[in-house]
Amino acid sequence: MARAREAGLDLVEVAPNEKPPVCRIMDFGKFKYQQKKKQHKTHVHHTRIKEIRLRPKTGEHDIEFKVNQAKAFLQHKDKVVVSVVFRGRELAHIDEGQRVMRNLLDQLEAVGKMDAPPQQMGKRLICTLSPR
Repeated sequence: MARAREAGLDLVEVAPNEKPPVCRIMDFGKFKYQQKKKQHKTHVHHTRIKEIRLRPKTGEHDIEFKVNQAKAFLQHKDKVVVSVVFRGRELAHIDEGQRVMRNLLDQLEAVGKMDAPPQQMGKRLICTLSPR
């Protein structure tokens, strides 16, 4: 105890059940802080589902912006649902929406993998991506 006081540290009993009991000279406040920090690091990321919505006539720059957003979501370990929404007469040109979807999926291939191929659900063309 005298050595601990000299060093300005605490005498901490590490193994009380041993014969003789094991003690250590350390800064107990710092030790508790590091333990709390280690416990905080074990935080588990809960996967969220983010959605990127497009239209068949969405411009190239807007698609590029949406691709960058989707990349950020996937790198943050979130799932991304890409949907192309058709309105009115756009339903007559589903192939245009499929082209937009293929283009977007090709750009996101490096950071995400497709869970299932794009499928038509009513007025939407939907595809889900998971992080790699």
